[in-house]
Amino acid sequence: MNVVNIETLLTRRILVIDDEDANLLLLQTILEREGYDNLRFLSDPLLAVETLIEFDPHLILLDLMMPGLDGYQLLDAFRRQTLPHQYRPVLVLTADTTIEARRKALAVGAKDFLSKPFDVIEIGLRIANLLETQVLYEQLTRPAN
Repeated sequence: MNVVNIETLLTRRILVIDDEDANLLLLQTILEREGYDNLRFLSDPLLAVETLIEFDPHLILLDLMMPGLDGYQLLDAFRRQTLPHQYRPVLVLTADTTIEARRKALAVGAKDFLSKPFDVIEIGLRIANLLETQVLYEQLTRPAN
């Protein structure tokens, strides 16, 4: 049972970064089917920090293995662009199933990790859970009126 109403979750901004167009299309299909409509998709990791600043997403779905800048470098860059009081979860989606990849991604700032190919039901649930946590964090840290 969700503590946050579903309409609030569905309006959250989600940024998806993956260099494979097929993966972006799959994630777009999943997210739109779930009802999310405030989405941005990025296949060029070199534009990720600029897009982060401009779009200000509530959640980031991030591939690890990309040319130019990999997901680990982006996690570090995102951490530097996020204010201390902000909670902007990153869900890593990668074909690298090693325990080292999992540990490194979590150590540098990822809040959750899924291996490709992923279960479409599970990714929907994880996205909703991370967004719910993000909304609750905002509510808790909002100054009282």
